[in-house]
Amino acid sequence: MVGSALTPLRAGAQTASSPVMTSSHAKPKPVPRAHASTATAAHVALHPESISVSGVRRVNSALSDSTQVHSTTAVQVVSAEQLKQTGETNVMAALEQLTPSLSSPSFSGLGANGFVRTMQLRNLSADQTLILVNGKRRHLTANFNANAGPNSGTEPADISLIPITAIDHVEVITDGASALYGQEAIAGAVNIVLKKDTHGGVFNIQNSGYYAGDGQAVDGSASYAIPLGHNGGFMDLAGQVTHSQPTNRSGIYEKAGDPQSGQNLNRMMGMGRQMLETFSANGEMPITPDVKAYLTATYSHRDYETPQTIRSAANVNTITEFYPNGFQPVMGLTEDDFQVNGGFRGKDFHKWSWDTYVTYGRDYQNYRTLDSDNATYGLNSQTSFYDGSNIATELVAGGKMSRNFKVGFLPKPINFMFGGEYRHDTFQLEAGDLQSWSDGGMRAGATPGAGGHAGAAPVDASNSSRDVYDGYANVDLYVTPKWEWTLGGHVAHYSDLNKTAETGTVGTRYNFNKRWAIRASVGVGYRPPTLGQENYFIVTDFPTYATSQLPANGAAAKALGSNGLKGETSRNYSIGVDATPLDNWHLSANLYRIAINDRMANSTQFTSYNGTPIGDILKNYGLASVTYGQYYMNAANTLTYGGDVTTDYTLRVGRMGTLRFNMGINFADTEISHYNVSQQLFNSYAQNTLLHTAPKNREMVGVQWKWKRLTIRAEEERYGTVTYIASPSLPTSQWTVVKPGYITNLEVGYDVLDRLHLAAGANNLFNYYPNQVNHAVSVSTSNGSYKYPFNSPYGFMGGFYYVKASLQF
Repeated sequence: MVGSALTPLRAGAQTASSPVMTSSHAKPKPVPRAHASTATAAHVALHPESISVSGVRRVNSALSDSTQVHSTTAVQVVSAEQLKQTGETNVMAALEQLTPSLSSPSFSGLGANGFVRTMQLRNLSADQTLILVNGKRRHLTANFNANAGPNSGTEPADISLIPITAIDHVEVITDGASALYGQEAIAGAVNIVLKKDTHGGVFNIQNSGYYAGDGQAVDGSASYAIPLGHNGGFMDLAGQVTHSQPTNRSGIYEKAGDPQSGQNLNRMMGMGRQMLETFSANGEMPITPDVKAYLTATYSHRDYETPQTIRSAANVNTITEFYPNGFQPVMGLTEDDFQVNGGFRGKDFHKWSWDTYVTYGRDYQNYRTLDSDNATYGLNSQTSFYDGSNIATELVAGGKMSRNFKVGFLPKPINFMFGGEYRHDTFQLEAGDLQSWSDGGMRAGATPGAGGHAGAAPVDASNSSRDVYDGYANVDLYVTPKWEWTLGGHVAHYSDLNKTAETGTVGTRYNFNKRWAIRASVGVGYRPPTLGQENYFIVTDFPTYATSQLPANGAAAKALGSNGLKGETSRNYSIGVDATPLDNWHLSANLYRIAINDRMANSTQFTSYNGTPIGDILKNYGLASVTYGQYYMNAANTLTYGGDVTTDYTLRVGRMGTLRFNMGINFADTEISHYNVSQQLFNSYAQNTLLHTAPKNREMVGVQWKWKRLTIRAEEERYGTVTYIASPSLPTSQWTVVKPGYITNLEVGYDVLDRLHLAAGANNLFNYYPNQVNHAVSVSTSNGSYKYPFNSPYGFMGGFYYVKASLQF
């Protein structure tokens, strides 16, 4: 990792639409449009920004694809080159390696959780981070993480569906400025800015695998830019194809009475087989000297299959005529995802810059169960099932305007921006085929539905929607030549909640001199529940029990104590320092406090309620086979205290090239300040899922040496502890504390030709694994599958190697 990945985007910092500057007080050098994106990416990678305390700043504009950049908030910029140097082909995995405040375990959990990788910012939930592409909201995934895993109960956007070669740079806003960036930005925001080149391209090929001999993957990606017209128009096309084989870190299968006990049969603890194709287009065409039309589109197709738990031959749900030795069902996903953003933007409309746009995104996920049965149908059972589909859509129509106003008593013009959006969100849950969910009545005691993952019944299908009316205004001003203030306000109305949320933020920054500045901000935020969190329903069948995620507002959840679901509100306080103590040494440090009321989380996994077995309660709703039930709720108020320090130093060593050192530290602790429900409804297992599945602290230190055509990058990362609970019924004495992990990453690259770069590297060079789960616990809860804690923040797959080539043309 190079140090500039940790350099905040501050006043004076450059973006793809800005002139390149080697420091905040240097004279700007215009970049031709044909090279703007490439030059910017190279600049971010090779020339860390200085702190702008001399008054040079980038004014917010309705014309910018970047996030609204305020020097009163902390923003980190990661370039495309830095993403590529990690050896990761998933942008989420690459960001996790480069950003200490971001956590993204490689294994997202059991069942459907494993289909979509998630990430957490500043130790908060995955869907408390707002995702933007070119400054426009990214639609949510249709995959609600109902099962056990690091981000259980969340429904975030999936940025892994964007080709990594399409990206110019990524902006990570580590500030809870909901009023500036969007209502859901309680933890912060991530804005992916795509390339804007007019010619040239790149082709990358990478082969990788794990030291254990599995997980072989081939990834090919490319981008190509063409000019549109003769006035600076462009179209950037990018694509990526990834094919990866499964991994397996399960323990030996152990089940008393099964003749196959003691064999290496378990396969559920690992990443599944995946085929992923992604495509993007990003273009702009001048219509008049002052007006441009633009279009951004992404499309992805994914096939994913992952094994589930073994059913022995003696299990009542096994049809031995089909599977004489038992069976291990496979859960499959077929996903089609796209988003199209289009609009017009212009300048000099009575001195106003403006942008008007429409976006539409849709994620369709089709679920299936393979190599399984429905024992209640006997020999008439299918062995493969269509389990139903989840569909999430988002339509946005909006506009914004900005202008600078000169005020005589202020030293600099006031920058004013305002805008509004209409959004229409939908979430659909479609029923599976008949045998995937029904009871054939041919075997008493058997669980109805497909073994491993029962389908959705027609009565459980849903089609929900919401309309959102959203307006905002932001003001940026200087009260003295060195003292800046930012004021922001946001109002949004949610039709399904009958809720109007008002949020605001105030930020300030004082520039002491050209090397030191201090900033602070305070704000309030609001995040509504997603439609999936309100309406998602599933029954997951295990060999000896079944679990269910119940719709929060449904009758079954209310029978278990649910009071419905509402949004959560936040208060964010932060203070930070930006500095350039010496030439080529950059430092940023932040402290923050985030208070969230009515925090959303999954409830207790009930086996009984008020002394009545859950099956006796849920049989009234057609769920008599369910032994564990849970629903989403406003469980508690939480407090998060944290901070981060990032620094980098560039040392030029004459003929021996350049050394760049960097260091990043992040610490965050989230605790419950008030319980909104009883311990019966929100027990210690549910609390741990909310609070302790992301490490409280994380440190990284790295160095990059570049000499002539040779580049060597080395990095050491430390992850703090997390707590793993293999089953909700385990006593605290059988919980697993995942010990701190020390991960070494290394890459060696060489420019064979001016346009051809070859590299080889390893992530987790020394094959570090987390401590194992207690053997007796693993056997009692999973027949030995749970060998390692699956919420380990650095994964449990061991060492990973790769070789790659990159050709520019």
